[in-house]
Amino acid sequence: MAQTSSKIGGGLLVAVLLAGSYTFSVLNPGGGGTQQPAGDTSTPAVYVPPATKTPTSSTAPGTSVTPCSNCGGGGSLPHHILAGYWHNFTNGSTALRLNNINANYSLIIVAFTNTDPGKPGTVTFSIDPSLSSALGGYSQDAFINDITTLHAQGKKVIISVGGQNSSVSVNSADTATNFANSIHELMKTYGFDGVDIDLEQGINANSMASALRQLSALAGPDLIITLAPQTLDMQSTGHDYFQLALNIKDILTVVNTQFYNSGTMLGCDGKVYAQGTVDFLTAQACIQLQGGLRPDQIGLGLPAIASAAGSGYVAPSVVNDALSCLAAGKNCGSFKPSTTYPDIRGAMTWSINWDATSSYNFANTVGSHLGTLSG
Repeated sequence: MAQTSSKIGGGLLVAVLLAGSYTFSVLNPGGGGTQQPAGDTSTPAVYVPPATKTPTSSTAPGTSVTPCSNCGGGGSLPHHILAGYWHNFTNGSTALRLNNINANYSLIIVAFTNTDPGKPGTVTFSIDPSLSSALGGYSQDAFINDITTLHAQGKKVIISVGGQNSSVSVNSADTATNFANSIHELMKTYGFDGVDIDLEQGINANSMASALRQLSALAGPDLIITLAPQTLDMQSTGHDYFQLALNIKDILTVVNTQFYNSGTMLGCDGKVYAQGTVDFLTAQACIQLQGGLRPDQIGLGLPAIASAAGSGYVAPSVVNDALSCLAAGKNCGSFKPSTTYPDIRGAMTWSINWDATSSYNFANTVGSHLGTLSG
């Protein structure tokens, strides 16, 4: 998530068919924007659709579904959720207090923590002075009071680690412990309900899994854990982000993959799909469903408006089509999953602030649609 303009990462990925297998090359790894790291430009492992496509859960369209009882983590979040990032900085989008967020957002992700250079793995947080000034004064106490207000409305607020400027590294036992302890302190100080991992410059799956398990032991079963990998990071279970998701599956709330700024990718059927289409969203989500994640652990991450990302923007109505396709087999494009996933968790957007510049078109369109999904 870029703090100065948009969430731009990755590059244009071109799938090349060679003797029945697929390789990838990365072109223009800096993407189309500014102030954003290139992300993971390593050659990904080849995704091979499993011989037997056994879904983690399925229900015939139209069948009623009770809320899943085995969801790992997440406290009292709704069955289907709309998540959005809130800017703790100014960048040309709408500056907002937490208590002025559109009511359709059930999970607010505060972006971002800072790094403590004197204690590796440790993160900190404070209200950005430029934001406070833009809002006519926004103190720590006011911020905490706003989180309390959101809690009273049934909303959850978590803190995000990563984004464009992050330099935190969790790659050892000591840094994992430092990370867990520092996030827990922020939760106690501000009232955060959990943590979002948005490390776009690489991740150590084992060390981060250890850190999040330590945090879970400190915070208890209501801890919310979300991940925000780039599309490339979830192309194969061999990738570190996918490994992390599977390593913490029992305590993981949702993976909100950034289905944008990614170029062309393979879908779970081995076909090539261009970003910015309903097929891209559904065929990418299918990889995660077939790779071992539950439907309730998968969210579709999209930019709220075109200027919030370098590429891959789709109208909110297309997000709705993708959710309907996955949940009920309706409004699909050329790709249609072999089964339905009425427990699909929902959507995420970068960002609430960018959404506010368009009168919350994303939240109003996608948020209202989530209530119509089966389950």
